[in-house]
Amino acid sequence: MKVILLQELRGRGGEGDVITVADGFANNYLLRQGIAVRATKGELKQLEQRRGAIAKREEKRIADAEALKAQLDSTVVPIEAQVGEEGVLFGSVTAPIIADAIQATLGVEVDRKRIELKNPIKTAGEHEVAISLYREIKAIVKLNVQSAEGLAAEAETEVEAEEETPVVEEAAVEAEEEATEEAAE
Repeated sequence: MKVILLQELRGRGGEGDVITVADGFANNYLLRQGIAVRATKGELKQLEQRRGAIAKREEKRIADAEALKAQLDSTVVPIEAQVGEEGVLFGSVTAPIIADAIQATLGVEVDRKRIELKNPIKTAGEHEVAISLYREIKAIVKLNVQSAEGLAAEAETEVEAEEETPVVEEAAVEAEEEATEEAAE
């Protein structure tokens, strides 16, 4: 059966696409959930009239997904977990935990179903996880899984590094000023 999609159907197409699916899938799922309508002559004519609006919405969705991808790619998301000896976790880090950590860190809501996690994370350390944002646009998020003590120690190290940076810059400026004074004499 041919249907017109009213919204994105992962792996099949986006809004306005005409696809062929099994009759049972169309009748029992797509049509009942309002995801698609039958591709009749009247619906196809209406679709042609709406093509411009659909293209604008599609451009906006792609732009939003690209902006979110840039934000996610450049961030390391800390995740607190109970870590035993040798870096093995008590339990595991799953997609809902990752989605909550991204929400807490960036204030961005990510659907847990779009997090591509083959197996739950069971070891501490740095891990990379792919997130499908829209169609073929995927972001790679770096996760830093550590115990509460490890994250606190890492935060202290970052604060100390920020405090030392101005001192080093001030010393460089003073040395530069002295060199120009000596050169002037």
